[in-house]
Amino acid sequence: MGVEVFSPPQGAGEEKYVSHLNRRQALRLFAAAGVAGATAPLLSACSDTGSSDSSSALPTGPPVKIGMIVPLTGSRKDLGNEMDNGFQLYLKLHDFKLGNRKVELLRVDEGETPEIGRAAAEKLIKEDRVLALTGVAAAASMLAIKDVVEAAAVPLVGSNASPTSLQSAKYIWRTSFVANEPGQALGKWAADNAGGSLAIVAADYPGDDDEVNSFLEHFKGANGTVNGNGIRFTPFQQKDFTQVLSQVKNSGATAMFAFYAGASAVDFVKQYRAAKFPAGFKLMAPGSLTEGYVLKQQGADAQGIYTAMNYSPDLDNAANRRFIADYQKVFGSIPSTYAMASYDAAAVLDKAIGDASRPNLDSFSLNAAIGKLGQIDSPRGGWQFSQNRTPLQRWYLRQVRMDGALLSNVLTAELTTLG
Repeated sequence: MGVEVFSPPQGAGEEKYVSHLNRRQALRLFAAAGVAGATAPLLSACSDTGSSDSSSALPTGPPVKIGMIVPLTGSRKDLGNEMDNGFQLYLKLHDFKLGNRKVELLRVDEGETPEIGRAAAEKLIKEDRVLALTGVAAAASMLAIKDVVEAAAVPLVGSNASPTSLQSAKYIWRTSFVANEPGQALGKWAADNAGGSLAIVAADYPGDDDEVNSFLEHFKGANGTVNGNGIRFTPFQQKDFTQVLSQVKNSGATAMFAFYAGASAVDFVKQYRAAKFPAGFKLMAPGSLTEGYVLKQQGADAQGIYTAMNYSPDLDNAANRRFIADYQKVFGSIPSTYAMASYDAAAVLDKAIGDASRPNLDSFSLNAAIGKLGQIDSPRGGWQFSQNRTPLQRWYLRQVRMDGALLSNVLTAELTTLG
């Protein structure tokens, strides 16, 4: 299994200043710059993440090894790229240091199966002897590596996969969200806004029905009316949704909840638009339906879709304004929740490594330091770890709209706080 070792470029982090662009200005700047923005210099190298500026102090010890497990190939490669981007951006803005120590980032491909993900964790822990792990895109991979991480007592700050069945872990922390939370956040709003009966369609993801079942529970708990006999499941990785969309369209439903991600989300949204549902029909979903790279591929077909997510690019706070501007300058695109959660994973490690370095730094002391962290000043808004080692955070309702010249998941309301 190959390992990609990321080392900072010569002179990285030497030129710094703080950007004060608001999001609208940043979007206009990006639109004017076009693709040239992808190769432009970094706007800023300062970020309010709750950690100290690593450039203002001498390193407190030798370099640290951090292992990153993300999809580098296969069907989830685009998701892996966004997770990688968020972590790399944080390193760029902090002189390629975490806790005032130079970082050696070792990236291993998560692959497409839980077995590959588990092998990646074993290699990083046993052969490369990393201080900590981060990443992990798939819920099945997270569950497969749990006992490896716990037995080795090496902390994993996961930045995407967070199944509800992951219980009693002492060394696994998540900066994303628990899988049942998007449905829980959206349930009451959907019941109040469905306008009649709501159809539910979802991919039959192996062992991953937390999101749709949670939505159904909270939708019905808020007196929402379900169309038909409950959930219409479609086969995992199905590409043709014309039959189920026709069933929903002819059912008399006035709204639909859909749970799809990745390539399936792209196919579903394009075929939904082609089906020409009547005016006023609402499509709502967990944020994965229109998030990040999938929205780019869906294009105008995604307009009008409502989603629940823990992040929106137009959140008006200082940390997000800087994050948006810096991300666009480096990568030429608007960041997703996947990039944001990985950026925050780096922020968690930054602060915890600095705290754990006194007097001695090892995986055990690092894990203890993570448990003592307070609030993280994040682009999503301030959050902190709950007793479940997941974020206590706000949830937002978004709608896909044109925001200036760009299509975006635009914030429309705050839904709830979960964690």
